[in-house]
Amino acid sequence: MNASYTPLVVVGDALLDHDLCGRAERLAPDAPVPVVHGTRRSSRPGGAALAACLAAGDGRRVTLVTALGTDPASDTLRELLAGRVDLVEVPLEGSLSSKTRVLAGDRPLLRLDDGEGRAREATQEAVSTVAAADGVLVADYGRGTADVLRAALTHTAAPVVWDPHVRGRPPVPGVRLVTPSAQEARAFARQPADGDDFGDAAGLRTAARDARILVAAWRAQAVAVTLGDRGALLSHGETPLLVPAPAAASGDPCGAGDRFASAAAGLLADGALTEAAVQAAVHAATRYVAEGGARAVAGPERTEPADDAPADGDTTADAVRTAARVRAAGGTVVAAGGCFDLLHAGHVALLQAARRAGDCLIVCVNSDDSVRRRKGDGRPLVPAADRVRVLRALECVDAVAVFDEDTPERILGELRPHIWAKGGDYARTRLPEQPLVESWGGQVLLLPYLDGRSTTVLARRAARTPTPGHPG
Repeated sequence: MNASYTPLVVVGDALLDHDLCGRAERLAPDAPVPVVHGTRRSSRPGGAALAACLAAGDGRRVTLVTALGTDPASDTLRELLAGRVDLVEVPLEGSLSSKTRVLAGDRPLLRLDDGEGRAREATQEAVSTVAAADGVLVADYGRGTADVLRAALTHTAAPVVWDPHVRGRPPVPGVRLVTPSAQEARAFARQPADGDDFGDAAGLRTAARDARILVAAWRAQAVAVTLGDRGALLSHGETPLLVPAPAAASGDPCGAGDRFASAAAGLLADGALTEAAVQAAVHAATRYVAEGGARAVAGPERTEPADDAPADGDTTADAVRTAARVRAAGGTVVAAGGCFDLLHAGHVALLQAARRAGDCLIVCVNSDDSVRRRKGDGRPLVPAADRVRVLRALECVDAVAVFDEDTPERILGELRPHIWAKGGDYARTRLPEQPLVESWGGQVLLLPYLDGRSTTVLARRAARTPTPGHPG
């Protein structure tokens, strides 16, 4: 924890989120629906629990006040939060709400929701925690935690940021900042959409009107309407301030609103002006999406049983976890790729140089089928399982992922490295994966390659060498 950062209390409804992520390359024969295979399951804190983890990731001490019960989902969430945040529980009636997303790559295909538990009542510990807070974020997901603590939230002297939900009640009067999305602001303002949208393609006029109405209705000091990749519109009730996003981030936006609210709440607790806090929060949310979104706070993944699981093993889950962990700690993720058939000194020099460029190195390796398509029927000389084992034994390699395609775009989309390292022999060639890496702010980096080192050369040399006991 950074002692210079003000501790933050997050009050709200925790959720448990699951992702089933795999590949969808064909439709089912009995219905026009995609078949997702090679799935990996991960679980992560959701709702107020996600906001709390994101605030803690900024380096500040965070206390989460939320409703948990005795159900399995509540127990799982407690395990995921252990060591990340301090937990103050209020009783939950029913089972903890959870949602499961089925994704093909980064594209959600389906969501399943379970559990309708609600906070039953406040506790003295929860009331005392809010009263003693130096900064408060209310992450209201409409499941009652903010309701049972409404009196304490009304009387706290700390700056309060309120992230509302259409299923919840309005914020208490006098909060420093409310952070609805454009859709939420539209619903809360209960005004018809502008009949003439000409000149309002980005929805700015509507957002400004909604924010002005809500500042007055909620008696809030300010309302910041989040506009996705366009940034946010901040209003104190008069002329609004547009805070644009620094760049268009391509990625999974799940949790971006929590990232915005948690960053703004922390900065306001530190004493920042509202305008400065909103600007920094827009940058934080943009960076969050570009670096992989909610997967950065996911727990350990596990591979689901599948009939078509690759025989050489699926090491992608470990690689994705490694990348997420390093990103969450503010580190730089480096990835490098290749066949690595007959690992030689040129490979090792390249990987050592790549590792020095960041805080972890993930090696993306072509599967046996992929190598065969690229190099011919005589390759690979070494099967994927052995190539992975040798690579993982190198001190400079933190994780290895095997991909079956001809190019590594799919696995790069899951890892989202800050740096994609390639040998200098590509200097005059634009790599097919370069636009993808640059889409989330990553960089392709060329590294020197040792001359005269080649798997093909080694294989030819070995073929010409007489075997002991046999004629040359």
